[in-house]
Amino acid sequence: MRVPFIKMHGLGNDFVVLDARENALPALERQRVFAIADRHTGIGCDQLILLEQSETADFRMRIFNADGGEVGACGNATRAVALLHGKEARIETSGGMLIASPAGGGASVDMGTPHFEWDAIPLGYAMDTLSMPVGWEMLDSPGAVNVGNPHVIFFVEDTDAIPLDRLGPEIENDPLFPERVNVNVATVESRRRIRLRVWERGAGLTRACGTGACATAVHAMRRKLVDSPVTVALPGGELVIEWQDGGSILMTGPAAESFRGSFEWDDYA
Repeated sequence: MRVPFIKMHGLGNDFVVLDARENALPALERQRVFAIADRHTGIGCDQLILLEQSETADFRMRIFNADGGEVGACGNATRAVALLHGKEARIETSGGMLIASPAGGGASVDMGTPHFEWDAIPLGYAMDTLSMPVGWEMLDSPGAVNVGNPHVIFFVEDTDAIPLDRLGPEIENDPLFPERVNVNVATVESRRRIRLRVWERGAGLTRACGTGACATAVHAMRRKLVDSPVTVALPGGELVIEWQDGGSILMTGPAAESFRGSFEWDDYA
């Protein structure tokens, strides 16, 4: 079976998009996703995105990390599929309903309301998620936010000085996080600007993470370090995040289509 795909990216965070809204695909096993995502022997991507029909929205978006695991949200991918759809869309995800609109070579996405309760992150036991009494080497007193998937956020003097390639997987897989966690290290440069690097669970170091930008901005606002809207600068580019306490998060930024192709389904069994 020959399957078409679309390669897209948001700030360098790249995706293989499979559009199964009209022609359904067989079940996506973990190993098949892993094989497609492999950058040496597959197509290569940070996430594989599967679009399907939905009874409650314009379409359903399923998100698989490069390790084959399915997750609830991906802000950069949401902007990419909004661009692909070409008009405002309600998008069903396992992390909640999202609303996205194409805007200026990218999209604006209503990412829904963040969750701060310890058991909504989730954490392994109860604690204050605004300033958690835990640490790993030079990283301590983080905050935690769930924005469709779990994030832990550390504020540091220089995000580039943190060995995130080493500490990221250690924190991601710590027993404190029963569903693992995305690890964000951020430097607040002004009331309107944050610099951010992200270790993404199941994908590793990434050039951009939309949900990480949302979680970090919201946590910085909760700590009264920045004002809304705030620009979050990632290695791949910038996102603008708006949020008011009790409301939804609005994320705006670019997305692009890289190329299209097709592959034999059984080649990645």
